[in-house]
This record gives sequence, C-alpha cells and structure tokens, in this order.
Amino acid sequence: MPEQLLFEKFLPDDAATAAFGTELATLLHPGDVVRLEGDLGAGKTALARAIIRALAADPKLEVPSPTFALVQPYYTPNGPVLHADLYRLAEASEVEELGLLEDSDAIVLVEWSERAPEIAAAATLRVTLTVPPGGEGRQARVERR
Repeated sequence: MPEQLLFEKFLPDDAATAAFGTELATLLHPGDVVRLEGDLGAGKTALARAIIRALAADPKLEVPSPTFALVQPYYTPNGPVLHADLYRLAEASEVEELGLLEDSDAIVLVEWSERAPEIAAAATLRVTLTVPPGGEGRQARVERR
C-alpha cells in the first residue's frame, strides 16, 4: 500500500522538535508502528522522547535512549508504548526476540527500522528527519500507510 504524505514541517530547534513530538502523539493510536528515520544525529531519539512524554502526560518523564537495551517499555494512560532502537541489531532475525509486534494495543516507536524488514513492513507511520544543508534545524516529513 502506498504511503500518503500527511505533512512536512521545518523544526528550527530542540523546542520545536519537542512540540512536534507532542503534536505527533495526538495522531497515534494503539497498534501503530512508527518508523523514525534519519541519519545519526537527526533527532530521532529526541522526537521519540517527546512523543513518549506526551503519551505519558509527564513532561519530566525520564526517557533514556534504548540504544543498548534495544527496547524500552512504557506504560501510559494511552496504553503501552515500546521505544526500540535497532541500530545495534546484529541480524534481522534477532528482532523477533524483542516482541515488538506481539501486543496489538501497543504504540511502537522504532529507530533504524530498516535493519528489520518485518518491522518496516508493519509500520503505519513513517517520520523522516533530515538536517538541512548548513546544519540548522531539522526537516520533518510524516507519511501514513
């Protein structure tokens, strides 16, 4: 199924990225799998952190990067949220052990989903962050499948 462009937005700074994460959280529903795409340093983790804090209704919630744990679960008023970072995944077959698609009520946020084709295929939303030439801010593109 082709992806539909929902919107594009320029995020001039970290505060705009956090506000964008709060905005995105309102679009998410149980069962959504969100691909967070972009190069290293594009802001994927910062965006995921803002989404999780908004879903948890806790702006001070500690949201560590899941780079070494691979998956961090959160229990929010909006249901379970899983934040995964597949950058360190040795083989795509390892993703099955993470259980990212087991709970149909969970909202799943995945960084580096291209390392696990079944996760990429299950995505309902793709958010692509790019750093424009000159390195100031981020360009965000949101697509729904």
